[in-house]
Amino acid sequence: MVHALLERFPDLEFSVSCTTRPARPGEVDGRDYRFVTPEEFQALILEDAFLEWADVYGKRYGTLAAPIEEARREGRTVLLELDPQGSQSVKVRVPDAVLVFLAPASIEDLRRRLRERGTEDGGEIERRLVEARLELEASEAFDHVVVNDVLERAVDEVAGIIEGVSTEEPS
Repeated sequence: MVHALLERFPDLEFSVSCTTRPARPGEVDGRDYRFVTPEEFQALILEDAFLEWADVYGKRYGTLAAPIEEARREGRTVLLELDPQGSQSVKVRVPDAVLVFLAPASIEDLRRRLRERGTEDGGEIERRLVEARLELEASEAFDHVVVNDVLERAVDEVAGIIEGVSTEEPS
């Protein structure tokens, strides 16, 4: 989804999150995530460097505030990939943020996708599915809910939301 949106909108700025989890095969530091040690992450928390951060599935993830603030000052639209907890934290600090919840077609579809990805064992998949059910309940707090059943259709829907936000007159 993110890659398709960035291809469609070359001026869209993607916020690269920090994480304490190890890189998966093919992931590149600084492009997919900023991979940091738990100690580095803790230092960033103490410096109040994060717009939001959370513990997710036993690892920490966070969005650095400075790059977002700079992009917004320069009038650029920024795309953040967050969990519901992080999204709500951002909405508190950036009230005009537009929140889009990407929902799976079904829990069974999500289970299939996680199995096919092959990066989690059975116990981890089940833990993620429990969390996904809770996240689906939290989707009511989002401005938009997009069902990610057919990627091209879902990308078109999110692109329409981005286009609507990008053409709004500043208040």
